[in-house]
Amino acid sequence: MLLLGIDVGTSSIKVSVIDAATQQSVASAQYPEAESGIISLQAGWAEQSPDMWWQHVQQAILMAHTSGKYDPKQIAAIGIGYQMHGLVLVDKEQKVLRNSIIWCDSRAVPFGNRAFQVIGEERCLSHLLNSPGNFTASKLAWVKENEPAVYEQIHQVLLPGDFIAMKFTRQASTTVSALSEGIFWDFAEHSLSDDVFGYYGFDRSLIPEIKKVFEPHGLLQADIAAALSLQAGIPVSYKAGDQLNNALSLNVLQPGEIAATAGTSGVIYSVSDTLAYDQQSRVNTFAHVNYATEQQRLGILLCINGTGILNNWVRNMTGAQLGYAQMNEAAATVTPGSDGLQILPFGNGAERMLNNATIGAHLLNIDLNKHSTAHIYRAAQEGIAFSFRYGLDIMRENGLQPAVIRAGRANLFLSDVFAAAFVNATGVPVELYASDGSVGAALGAGIGAGIYRSEKEAFVNMQQLKVVEPSDTQRYDALYQEWKSLLVARIKQS
Repeated sequence: MLLLGIDVGTSSIKVSVIDAATQQSVASAQYPEAESGIISLQAGWAEQSPDMWWQHVQQAILMAHTSGKYDPKQIAAIGIGYQMHGLVLVDKEQKVLRNSIIWCDSRAVPFGNRAFQVIGEERCLSHLLNSPGNFTASKLAWVKENEPAVYEQIHQVLLPGDFIAMKFTRQASTTVSALSEGIFWDFAEHSLSDDVFGYYGFDRSLIPEIKKVFEPHGLLQADIAAALSLQAGIPVSYKAGDQLNNALSLNVLQPGEIAATAGTSGVIYSVSDTLAYDQQSRVNTFAHVNYATEQQRLGILLCINGTGILNNWVRNMTGAQLGYAQMNEAAATVTPGSDGLQILPFGNGAERMLNNATIGAHLLNIDLNKHSTAHIYRAAQEGIAFSFRYGLDIMRENGLQPAVIRAGRANLFLSDVFAAAFVNATGVPVELYASDGSVGAALGAGIGAGIYRSEKEAFVNMQQLKVVEPSDTQRYDALYQEWKSLLVARIKQS
């Protein structure tokens, strides 16, 4: 029996086909090979086409089939992980009304800030566990005010994963987890937020049926099944935001367990059993995949917008036709600290951990006689690692004391330079696993379809690849303090 997992990322779609018995990957594919672009019509805006996601999902599935390593008809369930916070609007015919306003778009910040003040900061934090910020509800408010003709046609408001599940099944649904990441959910009342819906003037009918994360969200329609060589009637039995899904893929489900990822954005994600929140909403709290009213499991999430996207930008701007592996090798030839070159990686919209400031990315202390492209590659990875340290210190202020962090051996964690900078700057060892978001989505599908009797059973064959231990913390702490002083100065200027 096989399981299909889909990771709807910002840069591309990745799919994996998993053997349910062994939990091992049979085949995987990614589409497109070149990274998908972000539409930015104005400074601070970021959009993508949901229909493009759907086209790419289909292409990725068909590419996986071409491996010839499995019979597509043996796939028994589908799971979806997806980029969080995106706003997808559809009409009564389930047609997309406009491009999705995605996670790193900053236009709704003023709407969220006003809501935070009018509803009341303490009320928002104690009930929503977050400021409305530039999350999905505030993005919908922006559409309501600036595109009234579009707003009037809205039949349902979806998150990206809700949309892809709907394309498979023609049924629209969402989850408490998705609603919490959109800042539509009141944790204290266990219901849609009267405060948010009342303040913004939203009709509750815009929200589709609410289901559990782990349960069928509809069945694969015959025409879609035929086009994708799959068996009609199999369930889409799991969907969750990418960072929650990444945590699931690493078996991070219980209080005190912590996951990290460093893809387009960077995240540290800790599971808690209390309704915790940061007073400044610099880190955010959402319902985890196994959240239930009677057994609360919350995910406390630090998100840094400018991580892997900086690494990609550096590769493109230096003009070198290098793969990431070659960039990592070049970075390793430079000593820690990059001979004084420093990079602030915050060039991808408003940064929540910087109180929603948009300060841009900065390349500092350039020595024209010393610094090479290899220095830039290393400074970029160190700057990203230092941004994780800055965010982790905020989480520590809120009581988090991590003993170990789990991560998939993927993206920036493929770089020994980055991994060493991360563990030495934070002082926390990292366990690396052979897993990724598409694998997690497949295992989630197995849980939701009842193929696994418990969440624990889905991870009995989980493979740890290595542990990266801190070994040079004193030097990296000194380098971090230098980097932090540059960041603080830039924040004061903004």
